[in-house]
Amino acid sequence: MSGSESQNTTPAAVAAWTAGAPAPAGDYRADAAGFSGFWLEGLALLDGLPAKRDRSAEQQRLAESLLETARAARRRFLAAHGAALYRSLTDGLTRHRRVEALAEAAAEAVPGLAPTRARIEAEDRFPQKHKDGHEIDQGLLFNAFLADPDCGLHLCHAMLLPRAEALALAPRLEREERIDLGTAVYERKGAVSTVYMKNPRFLNAEDESTVHQVETAVDLALLDPRTSICVLRGATIEGGKYDGRNVFCTGINLTRLYYGQIPYLWYLVREMGFINKIYRGLAHEAVSPDEETGDTLEKPWVSLVEKFAIGGGCQYLLVTDYIIGAEDGYMTLPARKEGIIPGAANLRLQRFVGDRLARRLVMYDQRLDFDSPDGRRVCDEVVPAGQLEATLDEVTTRLTTSGVVSAAANRRAFRIADEPLGKFRAFMAVYAREQAFCHFSPALISNLERFWNAQNRAA
Repeated sequence: MSGSESQNTTPAAVAAWTAGAPAPAGDYRADAAGFSGFWLEGLALLDGLPAKRDRSAEQQRLAESLLETARAARRRFLAAHGAALYRSLTDGLTRHRRVEALAEAAAEAVPGLAPTRARIEAEDRFPQKHKDGHEIDQGLLFNAFLADPDCGLHLCHAMLLPRAEALALAPRLEREERIDLGTAVYERKGAVSTVYMKNPRFLNAEDESTVHQVETAVDLALLDPRTSICVLRGATIEGGKYDGRNVFCTGINLTRLYYGQIPYLWYLVREMGFINKIYRGLAHEAVSPDEETGDTLEKPWVSLVEKFAIGGGCQYLLVTDYIIGAEDGYMTLPARKEGIIPGAANLRLQRFVGDRLARRLVMYDQRLDFDSPDGRRVCDEVVPAGQLEATLDEVTTRLTTSGVVSAAANRRAFRIADEPLGKFRAFMAVYAREQAFCHFSPALISNLERFWNAQNRAA
């Protein structure tokens, strides 16, 4: 992608290529071959240009034309054949594959449809504003997969299965009460599983270094046969203003986002992985996780919020069964300043605070102090910071006296009314597409520079 052949990527060459844009003819294999050839030719023209940061205005216009034309063709192909592709990648819905594996498999099955690992790694050398946004095509891919009810539910099922890492670690639960995963910690005390989010340098923020470890810890909490309730909280901070204190979570690591160090698939892995597992439990390989006829391995979850729940940290609260907040704590969803969709908060937040306040929180940066009338609509208990541990002990004891079977049954009954799996699938279809465009929007970069001073922070 050095641009050594930029003399061949002329306006005339781009126009000629654009004129050959294919339309679906109905046969999957024939269309896949035809569209693939078109996309690969377009990528070759794009690779003939300099890297984005080195292009002239005219070269950037050519690049945008190439990207937009190819993207429109991907939409046409996926509208016609998205479900057929998903079925072929999953052996007719008999094989569960996570989004990470599906993205690579789709790129191999239909070259040019989605970016290869090599192309993504090549772009990872650059900060977000200097990327062409090839991962947007992954968003179109998963939009098509999730928009199909059968394929989408199958993918939701795959993402609710325990991670292989958790299954490998599970035997250690017989002899160990604490498993440190680096950026997450699993701990058992009596009948209580606790998952600690642990990213102390960034006040327990979320990024690529945390998402898989937190999901593994959540899996262990649910798999542990000796516990009946789970707690989610932040680990102790070392150094700085909060040295020696626990804080909950500051959400997505905006500095790493600015420097291009958070991949698009991170959003899907996070939402469809550990957050959905907290809300729905772990799926079984051969049993649907849907509420009406299926089953999951689930336990009630308590959030213990010290200091703040910002962005993604706030989103976690919306899937837990009981929230204990410190009197001096607060929550915010600074989606407007970040330029992205705040996970599934748009699906869930209004159940807590109503539509009007939910929109103000998401779109107008309203802060919600826990020790306020609206804050108490989110938190079940708001207590002085010094009473958090005692309150947690009381709550976990109270919630387990009726037994785990009753707790799971009541959780399912609430879900079928509020957010059955099919509703989540439909939301994720929209989220997959829209978040991809947000992730590479010029507005995101502008917001991060204006509100976060990201260009002057070290990643």
